[in-house]
Amino acid sequence: MKRVALLCMSYGTPYKEEDILPYYTHIRHGHEPSHEAYIDLKDRYEYIGGVSPLATTTEKQAETLCHTLNSMTNDISYELYIGLKHIHPFIEDAIDDISAEGIDEIVSVVLTPHYSSFSVEMYNQRASQYANEKNIKVTTLDQFYKEEKFIQYWVDSVNTQLNLIPEEAHQKTAIIVSAHSLPEKILEHNDPYPSQLEETAQLIQSRIGHNHVFNGWQSEGNTGEPWIGPDVQDLTQTLHEQYDYQNFIYVPLGFTCEHLEVLYDNDYECKKVCDDLGCNYYRAEMPGSNQLFIESIANAVINNYKEKNHLTAVN
Repeated sequence: MKRVALLCMSYGTPYKEEDILPYYTHIRHGHEPSHEAYIDLKDRYEYIGGVSPLATTTEKQAETLCHTLNSMTNDISYELYIGLKHIHPFIEDAIDDISAEGIDEIVSVVLTPHYSSFSVEMYNQRASQYANEKNIKVTTLDQFYKEEKFIQYWVDSVNTQLNLIPEEAHQKTAIIVSAHSLPEKILEHNDPYPSQLEETAQLIQSRIGHNHVFNGWQSEGNTGEPWIGPDVQDLTQTLHEQYDYQNFIYVPLGFTCEHLEVLYDNDYECKKVCDDLGCNYYRAEMPGSNQLFIESIANAVINNYKEKNHLTAVN
């Protein structure tokens, strides 16, 4: 049986308070943040409990994905490695470990559903370039947002929130589907990221039969350049003022689990906007290591591997 390394890549998060400054500095390409910016980030982590659950959840997602892949294949033995963008174990650390184990092939997965040249492609290039130096073959996965089980997970999650709202109030209920904003400059190169979010929202809307679905963006960086909008907070205020929506269901499906951007940017900042407007806040449950969701990634991994290696795909 062929040994293949499953390299699960993610953004990473501080493991403890002492990690926040070097983590933030790495994000800023080696430039330390101002004291005010550092304190702001530190306060956000304190609000959600001191550290983000992202590290633990990423590990559980990766373990579940590896187990699922091995249960679905007979000719490949997947061995799990985790590589992070901004904190240890870095992507290069994971590839060093793969090389040390004598494994000469990698299947890489970025734990985010949509493709962008500014995000997923950067992970894939970083992994592929370093692996090439080690003479390791890499098969990268670009996206998995179209997978049937991915859509079904979010349909179920949204419907759970809709069912909490009296049916007669559904006409005054807005569903805001969102992903992490990126700099507007990606649009100059026809990056598919925004259209993929729109397509995802349309696929979900067609299943739930609710017409009040809107696309928003969140968690933009403080870089001094324009980022894709509208921001979910601004969108909430606009929808309330123009159409008198009273209930808001937030669906941050560009993310795959609870972490700072969801627990703070949605559950605190968006909720505060709703509270200030006198509206009701709801948020769809994040998938984490939900089996249906993990199977959507596994299906994408297997079919992508077969396609790129000229094998027969599976349903």
